[in-house]
Amino acid sequence: MRVLQINTIVNSGSTGRIAEQLGQQVLKAGGKSFIAASRMGNESRSEVYKIGNDFDVYRHVLVTRIFDRHGFSSKGATKKLIMEIKKIDPDIIHLHNLHGYYLHVGTLFKFISEYSKPVIWTFHDCWPFTGHCSYFERFNCDKWKTSCFECPMKSYYPASWVLDNSKNNFFNKKTLFTGIENLTIVTPSLWLKELVGQSFFRNVFPVKVIHNGVDLNVMKPSEQVEKIKAQYKLAGSKTILGIAGIWDKRKGLDDFFKLATMLDQQSKIVLIGLKKEQLRDLPPKIIGIERTESVKMLADLYSAADVYINPTYSDNFPTTNIEALACGTPVITYDTGGSPEAVDTNTGIVVDKGNVEGLQAAIEKVIKGIDQGKRYTRDLCRNRAVHYFNKDERFQEYTELYKRLLTEE
Repeated sequence: MRVLQINTIVNSGSTGRIAEQLGQQVLKAGGKSFIAASRMGNESRSEVYKIGNDFDVYRHVLVTRIFDRHGFSSKGATKKLIMEIKKIDPDIIHLHNLHGYYLHVGTLFKFISEYSKPVIWTFHDCWPFTGHCSYFERFNCDKWKTSCFECPMKSYYPASWVLDNSKNNFFNKKTLFTGIENLTIVTPSLWLKELVGQSFFRNVFPVKVIHNGVDLNVMKPSEQVEKIKAQYKLAGSKTILGIAGIWDKRKGLDDFFKLATMLDQQSKIVLIGLKKEQLRDLPPKIIGIERTESVKMLADLYSAADVYINPTYSDNFPTTNIEALACGTPVITYDTGGSPEAVDTNTGIVVDKGNVEGLQAAIEKVIKGIDQGKRYTRDLCRNRAVHYFNKDERFQEYTELYKRLLTEE
């Protein structure tokens, strides 16, 4: 079984690590794994093909900023990718994030429509069925259900500074993405599956939910907790952790700032993933750490925290939630997208979006529950991750899907 995955990045960030771990599952099953991506992250066990170059990306950014045609540039890089796909001759093509300034989806899907092998597309956000954005919750927009136009998210990723082409993008995508055969859509959350059922994909392709998983041999309660607490001067403090690849308003950075003013003197917030300029403007109760690719360091920090907070305003199924659980740390999240699906009443609390006072109350409730040994304990959190989010079991669902589709071919 030869599987080719296409994603923005290799073995970095949530989608990059998912593709890498899925490739390892294919190799473990005796198959061959290939990953094609625009950006090289960490070393991969799969055979890797780099899509395009820096100039292709810069040009795609320019096309996006002026013409709002994200996903409709990089034609030359996409044609070279197709030549590579023909050489690889995969039995399965598995798509992940196709946005990210590196592909011409028209060229790619014309090829896919003529390719006789099964295609799986894992939706990591809403971009496949909108005319512009990857998430629309900020403005409670539902134009995507019928036809995008006058996009309220035009200035947000993938930002356009001049034209609004959301209507053309919407109908171009609808024609391209629904005009192929033998496509299976996978969503990591029930929430996203429901949205797909309201989009132009409804009743067109089968949709399967496969939750993301984590490596439980790496993401596990650390024995270095006391060392970490001493290193970051957290000893004796109630430690509240937040992690993001990019910290901004969407990820709840402003809410963490507000929360910092409400906490008692024994509480400290640790935020991972901040840029250098953000580190300079932190309030006293927030300890900032730059982004790290070290999963061992992340596991140590998850384990050192009393609670993990995810005040995201738009998300699909955040991997950080299940990483925290795997390290034995309870999760408090806003009621956003599929984020609440990671927890139950014994391992976390769901708070209304934007309710910072609710976050504070939830923190107190979690810490009290831990002290009484009734809820939110290390064992309960770890057990939930083991039972539901073991990467080997979750990604086995993908390999079983591959085999089924090949058998039906």
